[in-house]
Amino acid sequence: MPELKDSEFQQKVDDPVVRGKRLDIYLTSQLDQTRSQIKCLIDQGNILVNSKQVKAGYKLNLGDLIHVRIPKPQPVTVLPQEILLDIVYEDSDLVVLNKSKGMVVHPGAGNWDQTLVNALLYHCQDLSGIGGKLRPGIVHRLDKDTTGLLVVAKNDFTHLSLANQIKQRSVKRYYFALVHGVVKADHGKIEAPIGRHLVNRKRMAIVSSGRPAVTNFLVRRRMAKFTLLECRLETGRTHQIRVHLESIKHPIVGDPVYGRRNLTLGCTSQMLHAYYLAFNHPKHGFMEFRCALPQVFEDTLEKSENLS
Repeated sequence: MPELKDSEFQQKVDDPVVRGKRLDIYLTSQLDQTRSQIKCLIDQGNILVNSKQVKAGYKLNLGDLIHVRIPKPQPVTVLPQEILLDIVYEDSDLVVLNKSKGMVVHPGAGNWDQTLVNALLYHCQDLSGIGGKLRPGIVHRLDKDTTGLLVVAKNDFTHLSLANQIKQRSVKRYYFALVHGVVKADHGKIEAPIGRHLVNRKRMAIVSSGRPAVTNFLVRRRMAKFTLLECRLETGRTHQIRVHLESIKHPIVGDPVYGRRNLTLGCTSQMLHAYYLAFNHPKHGFMEFRCALPQVFEDTLEKSENLS
């Protein structure tokens, strides 16, 4: 599109191939924005067709003049906040912590404070800068409602060492996952590429164009209607375990995105817990950590065992 200003663009629809296409889908292919971001711009009146506000599903016609205004992003300041952390281990180079349910790892759309990064900035104030202003010290992540072990780097040397270990697949990350149904195989490997869902951009999915992803699993306990799995990651894609287990028809209990409704167990979040973490400390060599299941997981597991 011809650029008029830093944040404004306009284009006339003169290609017959474009006629009849949805406005949001067309602009997603033209701009470096997701479909949800485009819809938000349309709803806010920042995208007009023939000088009029239209809906995201507007069907384009030949001769339509599309005007797009993308507001310049406002600078974001991440402030330290006094939030209780469950520190498992800490030294001058890194912190290993047990992340609680409901805590977002770093600031982002819809979660600009009360995150793990806000808490870490208050706690130690000397995080690595490789992740930028929004993700200082963050080497790997856990989903908001996934609990368990996470390592954070305090300096760039440690960050690079840990990131390289993750890239080389030498960091060991084991999870407990309570899933629907009885898993018949005692162990298995799920190897399927993961990327953004082609329609719902908030979801991840198995797509041919996605990044390679490998999850190994072991059955730890079978019940009448559920199975407790141990999942071992070879890669660390967004929502990887959740997507992979859903793909084999054993979604995680309580997963609000990829799971099934289960009013009997009364879960408010997915039963996924990172219980084991091992890596080579850049100064002190091999280290390993374990943390017990949170009480909500224990309670849900007990309920699942009592169902026949």
